[in-house]
Amino acid sequence: MASKRPDIFAPPDTLERKANSLERGKGSLFRRKTLGKTLNRKNTAVSHHKKMFEKPPERPSTWVLFSWIITCCCPSPILSGCGILKNSQQAWREKIALCFIAFIMMVFTIFFLIFFSNVVCPNPDNSIPLHSFGGVVIFGKLYNAQLMNPPFNTLFEQLDSTFAGYDVSDVFQRPPIAACNKNTVAQYAFAKLLSPCEPNDCISLNNLVTQQGLRLYDTLHGSNNQTIKYNPQPSFQWDDIIKRNLVVVDSNILDFNSYLTAYPVPLANDPVDAFIRKAQTMNDATHLLSNSKTITKDLKDCLTQRYYVGVLATLPMQCILTRLFSWGVSALILTIMFSKFTMALIFSWFDSRKLAKDPAPDMIVNRYENIRAAKPLLYEEHTVMQTSITNGTQRGLAYSMKQPGSYSPAPHPADLFTVMLVTCYSEGEQSLRGTLDSLAATDYDDSKKLLFVIADGLVQGSGNPTTTPNMLISMMNHDARFGMQPQAQSYVAVATGSKQHNMAQVYCGTYDYQGRAVPMILVVKCGTPDEANGPKPGNRGKRDSQLILMNFFSRVTLNDRMTPLDYDIFRKIHHITGVTPDFYETVLMVDADTMVDKMSLRYLINALHNDHQIIGLCGETRIANKKDSWVTMIQVFEYFISHQMGKAFESLFGGVTCLPGCFCMWRIKANAKDEMIIPILGNPDIIEQYSTNEVYNLHQKNLLLLGEDRFLTTSMLKQFPNKHVVYVPQAFCKTVVPDDFKTLLSQRRRWINSTVHNLMELVMVDALCGTFCFSMQFVVLMDLLSTAVLPAGLLATYYLIFSAIFQTQYSTDNITGILTTTVMAIVIFLPAFIVLFTGKKLSYVLWMFLYLLALPIWQFVFPLYSFWNFDDFSWGETRKVSGEERTKTGHGHEDDGAFASSLVSFKRWDEYEREWRKTLGPLTVDDSKSAVSMAVSE
Repeated sequence: MASKRPDIFAPPDTLERKANSLERGKGSLFRRKTLGKTLNRKNTAVSHHKKMFEKPPERPSTWVLFSWIITCCCPSPILSGCGILKNSQQAWREKIALCFIAFIMMVFTIFFLIFFSNVVCPNPDNSIPLHSFGGVVIFGKLYNAQLMNPPFNTLFEQLDSTFAGYDVSDVFQRPPIAACNKNTVAQYAFAKLLSPCEPNDCISLNNLVTQQGLRLYDTLHGSNNQTIKYNPQPSFQWDDIIKRNLVVVDSNILDFNSYLTAYPVPLANDPVDAFIRKAQTMNDATHLLSNSKTITKDLKDCLTQRYYVGVLATLPMQCILTRLFSWGVSALILTIMFSKFTMALIFSWFDSRKLAKDPAPDMIVNRYENIRAAKPLLYEEHTVMQTSITNGTQRGLAYSMKQPGSYSPAPHPADLFTVMLVTCYSEGEQSLRGTLDSLAATDYDDSKKLLFVIADGLVQGSGNPTTTPNMLISMMNHDARFGMQPQAQSYVAVATGSKQHNMAQVYCGTYDYQGRAVPMILVVKCGTPDEANGPKPGNRGKRDSQLILMNFFSRVTLNDRMTPLDYDIFRKIHHITGVTPDFYETVLMVDADTMVDKMSLRYLINALHNDHQIIGLCGETRIANKKDSWVTMIQVFEYFISHQMGKAFESLFGGVTCLPGCFCMWRIKANAKDEMIIPILGNPDIIEQYSTNEVYNLHQKNLLLLGEDRFLTTSMLKQFPNKHVVYVPQAFCKTVVPDDFKTLLSQRRRWINSTVHNLMELVMVDALCGTFCFSMQFVVLMDLLSTAVLPAGLLATYYLIFSAIFQTQYSTDNITGILTTTVMAIVIFLPAFIVLFTGKKLSYVLWMFLYLLALPIWQFVFPLYSFWNFDDFSWGETRKVSGEERTKTGHGHEDDGAFASSLVSFKRWDEYEREWRKTLGPLTVDDSKSAVSMAVSE
């Protein structure tokens, strides 16, 4: 649709002629012919979207069959006997199937980190390490001196503490060697060399073995305390060979030092003596010996047996491949971590500053730059009424007249018309007023921002003196023209059955704060008369609240048919702002317990101008009550690192996977070529998926009933994969987080389950930025896998750390274990450097240590509790309502009654306008026609 302003302000007959030129498209919307081509984008995942929530076929799918097989031991009668209702049994089966998959992944993770090396390579070369504790070498075999009877067990203690694996063969009588007694060999000096202790000072090795308990070192305890049998041949590393001046022949280690000490001068006509002296100058004499023509096989056998001290430490092929695989995985993890770290720093140092800076004049795209709110159409005077509640159960019993404030920041050329959406449920007055005050105080032209507050039902929060709508009504100054009791208007809600019909009252006026008057619309979902006496009348959930705004702007942008509620909102926005709703281009979404920084709105708008590809963005969420309890303290660093490292990294790809609903901004529409407009937040395909009220499996319910904000981001990324969703750290807000463990547990259960199921959706989107390992799709896959195995990874990390600290026996896989432990330590402590390199307060390092102390809660308790509650779709303890009973559904999704679509009428704006003007009389209609047809002066 063209963005020209007269389309909305045109007289009714013009609008009617244009309405007749609209065509009904596949997306169930009215589109202009010139717009259809713009919306028909090839690089979207719409086809997958439409399949996502389709009713499953009568034949069970592969996933359903798998869930039945996994839970075959739990037939329906047993589940019914355990209190699981029939309509919840399939969700329970799918939960068990997902938990089974997560369990298999965790088992594999623990197996790989702890047991993999020992299983694949339990005994690398059947030799025992030279430096094994308490070991001494005697005639080429390793003995365990620690096992000897006292006091002989201390005989070699000094040697062991200084030179573990020391060769003490010289103090023992050498047994005869048959290969050296042959006539062709015995004539050479090397074969006749005696031990230094001979003939009278040698110790009997046989006596020590039989009488004093000297034992061969033929067993070891592995890293898992299993007993491993070994050949008691000491294995030498190359460092030991060079240090002790030894010689390698094939895989045998020979020690010629005693021979060279006995014969310091070369012997004439002795080929073996010449070989020994030449071999001593090199560490590996294998090639020299094999090429020698003077040393026969008998000489070689005697030489090898007489001077043998051990074997060269080697690894078989399966052990080499095992280590390479382990190192490769470790390298991949480190590469991912350092890449995230480096890219997060690059974004923090450079890209974020470019986004937040004041845009250059040629970057500003503002079609309504010189337009400010005029006097409300149809009315000469704009007065407002300030109400105050005198009775907590009544609304608007007393009020007094008050003129709006006059102060407002100076207009800025980059200011876009912005809606500030605040969704409320059961918050207290202090939270509500703090949020509204912070939004009113933002450094932004008041005439170009609109407070749009939605109260989700007539709900009284636990501990509140009155309902949330009552408190909101008392905070605003009401427009005198529309009175204090607006008529409830119908709309189609996101619910099932008869709950799809809902009604809401629209209050309009201003919110006054420190001399500033910000236009304000308050939508109170009050419910139909049938539910007036029921619990939480009108409550349909946060997603329904968001869709009231999204549907409204979609219908305004595309001139689609409106509900009575839409038209009431349209008329009151027009009245209090002096401009029609099609002027508004962005929406700032804020929760009712969030306080926005004064400059945040300015920074977010700057980013939209500096990068026209951005469709969504968020700022940093900080904790307002960080010192209230230990529960709030452990959350400080988690919030910090999730933004400064997680979202900063994703921003470089232009694909932040979750814009938090407590503080984010979306474009309502974007400009295209030829003055066309592309609906963004009001995109019909987005709304079609986001407003789905029929869900058929566990995956769909976790997407729609728990993490609305994350699912909205997922839908946007899938619909607009070539657009950008970013994080602007300069903009920040403060929010109140749970201060007791029960509430935090409930909140994280919702968040983790929503994260898992949304990542499942995103990992299937091929059009995301990047390719292969350097793509957003790969990052999403890694996030999904890491979320699923968090408990196993934490247990393995603690096990490896404790093993490294307390294990006294040699570990056969210490290289792999040390590497794995090092990688885990880097993964844990690397985020601390974000604090140092981003210039944040060093106090966050202290918050990090509190976070690390609570790591078992974050990575073990929360994930396991969340996985086991995959079939719990309630908000639990997060938002408690006075007198509410907890269920596993809610927000209108438990109603099975029939919905009568005739209860909600859909008409075009011009049809509503004609009906309304007929109620005004002839003179007022003529005056209003001229007022509506005029354009607001620039």
